[in-house]
Amino acid sequence: MSMQSVPEVLSIQHVWAGYDHETILEDITLSVYEHDFIGLIGPNGGGKTTLVKVILGLLRPQRGEVRILGQRARIGRRFIGYVPQLAEFDRAFPISVWEVACMGRLVRRGLFRRYTAADNAIVEMALRRVAMLEYRHRPIGTLSTGQRQRVYIARALATEPTLLLLDEPTASVDPEMRTSIYELLQMLNQQITIMLISHDVGAIATYVKTVGCLNRRLYYHHERQITSEMLEAVYRCPIDLIAHGVPHRVVAPHPQQKGEQ
Repeated sequence: MSMQSVPEVLSIQHVWAGYDHETILEDITLSVYEHDFIGLIGPNGGGKTTLVKVILGLLRPQRGEVRILGQRARIGRRFIGYVPQLAEFDRAFPISVWEVACMGRLVRRGLFRRYTAADNAIVEMALRRVAMLEYRHRPIGTLSTGQRQRVYIARALATEPTLLLLDEPTASVDPEMRTSIYELLQMLNQQITIMLISHDVGAIATYVKTVGCLNRRLYYHHERQITSEMLEAVYRCPIDLIAHGVPHRVVAPHPQQKGEQ
């Protein structure tokens, strides 16, 4: 099936963006289609966070255009369920798993409206989809890091998104839970378009459908393969892919300097 026959969820056309007089993103063009599962990798400072802000309409491009389901980012962002990178918080703060997931309905209901039976049904389904419904009465501070991340994914699902956008979804998560989260995302991708940003090259190569590399400029060809050329262009040094069945680790050897042993 050609891309032209699949609905376009996110369109980024020749976007330049940055802060004050510093340009971070240079001529970014990307089309995300329905049921895509895109992974973006790149070095720190390469513009991944800036790109997220541009997509969410939090940062206006210096040049170019972003559209979500045909609408400008500040309007179309209501179709995005965003899962930010995990951060430390006060574990004693008295808020339950259910209450956290309900926050996703604020996008639809507003701050001062009561949750309806329909809202509650949507939140229940979101928690069920991430296998966290049985924990709904638990304080979120008592959960493991991986369990909390599942709840935050449920909060994003409660917005009824067309596009699920995740920033480093498995940072600080143990390997077993990391695998379960990526398997969860694969399952969700049957109904939802997903775009994630990660340093975890192994997960990118194993679980996503297509891969892009970002370092100020975007290297993306709507393919799954990560080539050495793509990585070298992004990381600015020779890269070897170490693979056992699928690529799962990146090693960056540098040429020996004179006098080195």
